[in-house]
Amino acid sequence: MIQASKMYKSFKDTPVLKGVSASFDKGKTNLIIGQSGSGKTVFLKCLLGLHGIDQGSISYDGTELDKMTPQERIQLRQDIGMVFQGSALFDSMSVEENIMFPMQMLTNKSEGEIRDRANTVINRVNLIDANTKLPSEISGGMQKRVAIARAIVMNPKYLFCDEPNSGLDPKTSIIIDNLIQEITEEYQITTVINTHDMNSVMEIGQKIIFLENGTKAWEGDKEEIFSTDNKSVSDFVYSSKLFKRVRTAYLNKRKD
Repeated sequence: MIQASKMYKSFKDTPVLKGVSASFDKGKTNLIIGQSGSGKTVFLKCLLGLHGIDQGSISYDGTELDKMTPQERIQLRQDIGMVFQGSALFDSMSVEENIMFPMQMLTNKSEGEIRDRANTVINRVNLIDANTKLPSEISGGMQKRVAIARAIVMNPKYLFCDEPNSGLDPKTSIIIDNLIQEITEEYQITTVINTHDMNSVMEIGQKIIFLENGTKAWEGDKEEIFSTDNKSVSDFVYSSKLFKRVRTAYLNKRKD
């Protein structure tokens, strides 16, 4: 579990996070949503330790981030997998080399062990006949699969995803969402996803944190978001045409 307690973060004289508290559960897909400028990207970066916080605390399985020893921080870094918005693959490396890279940098395993592990996760994310291809030679959906495979190659305890469906068509987005949820449940990872994709909210939103103007304005799951009386949440989610269609289908199904 990841626990954030009364987090404050400002840049110069501009407050961005204003006392945000939230917990993210093991084995669940935890989503952070909100308008642009709500603070969700800064929140994610604070959780990762990329930004220090001004007040409050962040703990990983009971150990506060600010109180970790250098060795504990190194171990935490190895326990975190990250899927970046643009996949962030190395253009000059093959699919297999991209996935092997974290193990080459952070472990003392042999080349054979690293290659075997890379191929295990390549098979897990269903990358067919792509080992030797460059990122430019595969589709956007396949690039996301490579990014996910690279993120889990170190058997992480925690998985962070920043807009994992950015640039993907709706059908491919659903496939990526389902893959992230399957991996989260299969490996019992604590997964935190920063997204604006309402389809993702409805597909895999087991826990949803809604940020507004740097505060946590709502918390619930994909079932509860249909019936919330929080106007800010309603205004945000109902602005999506897709959400309107999904909500109508859901309500009609409940009537039946």
